[in-house]
Amino acid sequence: MPRPALSRRQFLATSAAVVGATTLGAPTIGRAGNASSRINLAFIGVGGRGGANLKEMARTAEENIVALCDVNGNNLDAMGQRYPQARKYRDFRKLYEEAKDIDAVVVSTCEHTHAYATLPALQLGKPVYCEKPLTLNVAEARIIAQAAAKAKVPTQMGTQLHASANYHRVVELIQSGAIGKVGEAHVWVGRAWGRQSKEESDANKDIVFVTERPTEVQEPPAYLDWDLWIGPAPMRPYHEVYFPGPKWYRWWDFGNGTMSDLGSHWNDLPFWALKLDAPKTVEAIGPEPHPEIAPASMTAIYEYGARGDLPACKLTWYQGTHKPPLWKENATVRGFDSGVLFIGEGGKMLLADYNRHILMPEADFQDFKRPDPFIADSPGQQLEWLAAIRNGTPTGSPFDTYAGLLTEANHLGNVAYRAGQKIEWDSQNMRVTNTRAADPYISREPREGWKLA
Repeated sequence: MPRPALSRRQFLATSAAVVGATTLGAPTIGRAGNASSRINLAFIGVGGRGGANLKEMARTAEENIVALCDVNGNNLDAMGQRYPQARKYRDFRKLYEEAKDIDAVVVSTCEHTHAYATLPALQLGKPVYCEKPLTLNVAEARIIAQAAAKAKVPTQMGTQLHASANYHRVVELIQSGAIGKVGEAHVWVGRAWGRQSKEESDANKDIVFVTERPTEVQEPPAYLDWDLWIGPAPMRPYHEVYFPGPKWYRWWDFGNGTMSDLGSHWNDLPFWALKLDAPKTVEAIGPEPHPEIAPASMTAIYEYGARGDLPACKLTWYQGTHKPPLWKENATVRGFDSGVLFIGEGGKMLLADYNRHILMPEADFQDFKRPDPFIADSPGQQLEWLAAIRNGTPTGSPFDTYAGLLTEANHLGNVAYRAGQKIEWDSQNMRVTNTRAADPYISREPREGWKLA
């Protein structure tokens, strides 16, 4: 069983010196075998998000791509042709055996291997950019947060919207008191990746309809190393319902459905704006939990205590067919298929999505003077991380003081759902105090040959 990592004071500490829940950047690091200003980068996972991250970080031609790793041979060969000087690996454990010339690592694998690909880099003192969600479960998030705090290197979780101007302006409005103190927030997403009803499947054409683990055994594609793809998860035969992405998202062994995936983006906004930390209780509402597949539709209700001069707060998450009452009652809110609604004192509200935000009732804000921007513009999550390595500047989603906490909170929504009851969370000791039914969902033992240590 992974051990609790940081004290509550250490883990929940946020930097008051850097606005917007960022942390002070780590000092610039010495770059191994690299006398130039270029950073030697290794990419673990180079298709999909990994390919996009590589393209973004290499677009200025200021970095060296020295190592590429992917269990998908097609992805690896394609990127290998673009970067012939880079070493190629199927197994990231082998990459770390030859990491002397690597300055920093980008992890864009499936989420069940995020922690396993990230931890060795931190233990070697190398900065890491890891796609969201940071880990598969709560215990892994705590281990990664502890390792990042010890390593004292720039880290960044890939929540690209955190760097967007729209999110910055929303955080500024909430934190400057535009709608007064906020004691209630609602987050909803239309996506329903999980164990779907036929109705939910028809509404989500982007993912194949499936309700049970297949009994049919299929031959993996020749280009895929299925054993390495499974990694630390329990072995099962290959089937096309798991691969390629986003099919694997729905399966508990490989992902957490819609909750921790989109929660990394959507819950990020209230988490940042309201300076949330660890919830005191979490309750979930949805269909009967399935042992293998995450739900397509569900609700999770988080209760947070007071934080400094901020009041206690209730945050409610809705996914799929579940929606907040105001979504059904208010035409403006209903115009947002996915969104965040902050409810402040006196009924004033702020409604937001990825690209827009509205202060409501709009008539009350006709003469409203917005606060001067106090969150600096970002070049984007990836370039922000590279700048942190080079210059010691802050990142927006560091593992130890922000991304770890956000990831834990998102996972706890699924923990409460799978436990089938409201849970009371002791963050310092990393345990649910009121039931043992939640224990199996806090952590898991990896398959033989894999470890987090």
